Amino acid sequence: MSPTNRPMLDPGDESVWPHRLAVMLVCATFPLLFIGGLVTSKGAGLAVPDWPTTFGYNMFLYPWSKMIGNIFYEHSHRLIASFVGLLTIALVLAFWLRERRGWLRWLGLATLGLVIVQGILGGLRVVLLEDTLAIFHAATAQAFFALTICIAMFTSMEWKNSAGEKPLDDGGRLRRLSMITTGFVYLQIVFGAVLRHTGERVDAHLVFAALVALHVILIVIRVTRYHADFARLTRPALLLFVLLIAQLVLGGLSYFAKFTTSLRFSIDVIVLLTTTHLAVGALMLAASVTLTLRSYRLSAPWQNRPSREVLTEQLSV
Repeated sequence: MSPTNRPMLDPGDESVWPHRLAVMLVCATFPLLFIGGLVTSKGAGLAVPDWPTTFGYNMFLYPWSKMIGNIFYEHSHRLIASFVGLLTIALVLAFWLRERRGWLRWLGLATLGLVIVQGILGGLRVVLLEDTLAIFHAATAQAFFALTICIAMFTSMEWKNSAGEKPLDDGGRLRRLSMITTGFVYLQIVFGAVLRHTGERVDAHLVFAALVALHVILIVIRVTRYHADFARLTRPALLLFVLLIAQLVLGGLSYFAKFTTSLRFSIDVIVLLTTTHLAVGALMLAASVTLTLRSYRLSAPWQNRPSREVLTEQLSV
């Protein structure tokens, strides 16, 4: 049997709920990142001085009529974060009830642990008034978002069935390049958080922005030159390039508006620019993680195994 005719898994063989919940978690986490960015940009992080209560109320019973000004942003952030936490719990339960791959069940538990740590970091930031905790909170949020992207990929039928496709013939170069790019994107996000919360280390942020730009260009060149027939690689690669252009423009405008007098924008415009800059950075991380996982899946060693062994691994691992 040829590699392209290897048998695939029947979508009806497994529950669709782990993947559905994983996608829902991704879709809930991204707006949480955006609202978290708004909280920081508007200086609303300490608008609610207590935690886990809200002005002495149970967080879920705080009156909507009192959610005004910066309290609205901070309390909304807490509520959406709680919803993300509940979705994560539901995902873990779905994994342990319906997912046959043991390593993925444990990855679900690790995801739950990470969201708990994230919530504690956010609460301690309010109680202890430490900017360092705010930086860790921002960095952990982006790591959690990347992990939700991974889980959505791992639970997709695309991931389960792609082992039967023609493997990439590039010696893993795209895979390594994508992994390095993902690392650089994440580090740039971390230094961006340092810059947002302290006004320092703009040099590191710019250095990693240049490294990200260089590696995204290298990815686009490699994918379009050697893997143009793999749509699942070209789409995230081109998306990554478009997001890079948008990110460079937003970053430049944000820097000159916030740290110089060259551009005179209103506070609301500056808040929108800096928050959108953060959100586009998260989308770049998501696109880079997706490309890394797809290039890994399409170039992994098991691509050259006999088809029966591939199918056995899909069903049991």
